[in-house]
Amino acid sequence: MRPFLFTGAPIEGAALRAALADPGCGGFASFEGWVRDHNEGARVQRLEYEAYEPLAVREGERIVAEAIARFGVARAACVHRLGTLQIGEVAVWVGVSSAHRDEAFRACRYIIDEVKHRLPIWKKEHYLNGDSGWVNCERCAAPAHPEHAHPRD
Repeated sequence: MRPFLFTGAPIEGAALRAALADPGCGGFASFEGWVRDHNEGARVQRLEYEAYEPLAVREGERIVAEAIARFGVARAACVHRLGTLQIGEVAVWVGVSSAHRDEAFRACRYIIDEVKHRLPIWKKEHYLNGDSGWVNCERCAAPAHPEHAHPRD
């Protein structure tokens, strides 16, 4: 399994989890980002994701490699959807297997935070009222933990 990839197909967490299985690992952590039906008071009907794929894949692979090295985990991967997604669909999946749970949780959090912050991925929301708009999600991408905070320009 590649450490980072984009897909236009629905993300199947069980198959991805199985690809990260390792008999030396006692811990597995994952994160699924789902399409929700609202944002900032507006009712959302669906989303569209676009990315500059050549750069995003290289940077995504770099992020996963950083997490493996930084937290000492055995395996990690991230898959992000592109195209049109409906409410409830998985937009992004991160999985990490490791000897113990703590490093799996920390590496998983690191990967999703860094993907949100560093990758050239754009989200367009389509609203129930017929409007649509590209979402700038700097607030969503702000790291929750100072150990991997980024300076703001």
